[in-house]
Amino acid sequence: MIIRELTSSGYESHVPRLAEILIDAVDSGAGVSFMAPLTRAVAEDYWRRQASDIAAGATTQFVAVENGIIAGTVLLIKAWAPNQPHRCDVAKLLVHRDFRRKGVGTLLMQALEQKARDLNYSLVTFDAVGHGAVEKFYRGLGFTLVGHIPGYAYDTKGLHDTAIFYKKLTQP
Repeated sequence: MIIRELTSSGYESHVPRLAEILIDAVDSGAGVSFMAPLTRAVAEDYWRRQASDIAAGATTQFVAVENGIIAGTVLLIKAWAPNQPHRCDVAKLLVHRDFRRKGVGTLLMQALEQKARDLNYSLVTFDAVGHGAVEKFYRGLGFTLVGHIPGYAYDTKGLHDTAIFYKKLTQP
C-alpha cells in the first residue's frame, strides 16, 4: 500500500474513483455528511470542489493506492480562523469496502498526522459518528474523545450522535 498526497495537477483524473469511494461509504452507512442514495454527479461535484482548496494549500488530500487503485482517502483541512494557525481538521477518512480491515485507515491517518507536524500544527480536531467501531478506531489511534453531541446528524435510521475528538501533536 502506497500513501501519497494528491495535488491539483491531474486531480480531475482521480475524481471518478474518489466518487466511487464516497458513494461506497455512504451506501455502507458511514456518517460522512451525505445521505443515501448518493448520486455519482453529487459525489463527483463534492470532490471537484476540493480541488481549489488543494491548489490554494488550504487542504491536503492523501490517498492510499494498491496496485494502481485508490483504496481510500483523507483530507487535512487547515483551520481558517486567524486565531487558530496551530490547528487543522480531519475530514472524509474513507476506505472502500474492498480494502477495509487492512490497515488503510491507520496508514492514511499516520500520513495526515505527519503532514500536520510538518506544517507545524500542534492540534488535530474533528467529529465522527459517536459510539461504536468508528469511535473505537480513533481512540485506538490516540485521539481523545471530548464528548458527544446527541442527535447531531441524520442517516437512514434517523438521528445519531457525533463524537468530538482531538489530538495534541508533538514535534518529532
